[in-house]
Amino acid sequence: MTVHSAGTLPHHSYGGDSAGLVCGYLMQGSTPALPLDSIAAAHWLQAHPQATPTVQGGTPLGVAAPFVWLHFNLAHAQALRWIQRHAQLPDAFFEALKEGSHSTRIERDDDALVGVLNDAHFDFAFEPFDIATLWICVLPHVVITARAHPLRSVDALRTAVRQGYTPRSSVALLEQLMRTQAAGLVDIVRGVTQRIDGIEDELLAGRLNHKRARLGVLRRLLVRLQRLLAPEPAALFRLLQHPPTWMGADDVQELRDSTEEFSVVLRDMQGLQERIKLLQEELAASVQEANSRSLFVLTVVTVLALPINILAGLLGMNVGGIPLADSEHGFWVIVGILVVFTAVAGWLALRGTQDK
Repeated sequence: MTVHSAGTLPHHSYGGDSAGLVCGYLMQGSTPALPLDSIAAAHWLQAHPQATPTVQGGTPLGVAAPFVWLHFNLAHAQALRWIQRHAQLPDAFFEALKEGSHSTRIERDDDALVGVLNDAHFDFAFEPFDIATLWICVLPHVVITARAHPLRSVDALRTAVRQGYTPRSSVALLEQLMRTQAAGLVDIVRGVTQRIDGIEDELLAGRLNHKRARLGVLRRLLVRLQRLLAPEPAALFRLLQHPPTWMGADDVQELRDSTEEFSVVLRDMQGLQERIKLLQEELAASVQEANSRSLFVLTVVTVLALPINILAGLLGMNVGGIPLADSEHGFWVIVGILVVFTAVAGWLALRGTQDK
């Protein structure tokens, strides 16, 4: 079996090796994780078939059993075939892959944990569509994760393992993955908050500059994140109440704690959505007020020009009997009449706005 030492970890591209394996590690308690390629992982799984640890009162006895973490690129043609041939996973995992389910959940299937997690792309650029799905299956001896696009949380977990982090059990790896994902979400929320702060400062300074479109993009992003990343409460509740027999009490508690971290981040997202909604309403009110002022100015100009237009139309009729036609001061009399009527019309218009 080809096992690399921790210090000679080969560089894996995001595309994976010949079997679509992006990275693989053998976890052995307190010792550093050993990198595996697809051939070594197949040999290890063949030599270590699934076995349920002896438990007493829900807590495993003795030292935690070793397990492997294998992360696959589903865009590779051989990845799914390798998993089906060597991993011996439950049908629920393959059904979730086939259905393309994107609803975040972690549920129990007999003695396995099957989960669907959503996370931001590795090169996340604050766009609502930069979200991808990670499918995961957890057994006592193996953790299989699969994705079609590079994800932030998985890359952060790979970096932690490279730096010496070794989870004590397969469930601890799942819990760490969820915490890493929650930490990534905190960074996204922090970035969105900074953008909203900038837009709010410009709004208070009176510089609109079409910020409503930017606020709409940020709000759609938060809505999509909340809709895709919030775990299904029913499935999670059933899992925490009736975990598999091989899960220890510490694992159940840490899994519950990691879900609570998700809840905190999701509540922060809800608060940001409400804040964006208020800013959008403020922007809409500002735009409406500016439009009202423009309409008022146009109305006043129309009212002031009304006497001139009416009188000019009357005096311009080509009929006999037009008054002051033979008077040498007729022009100035008409001008005086227009000035008086225009002043009265302006006074009435301005007084109406002051009464409001």
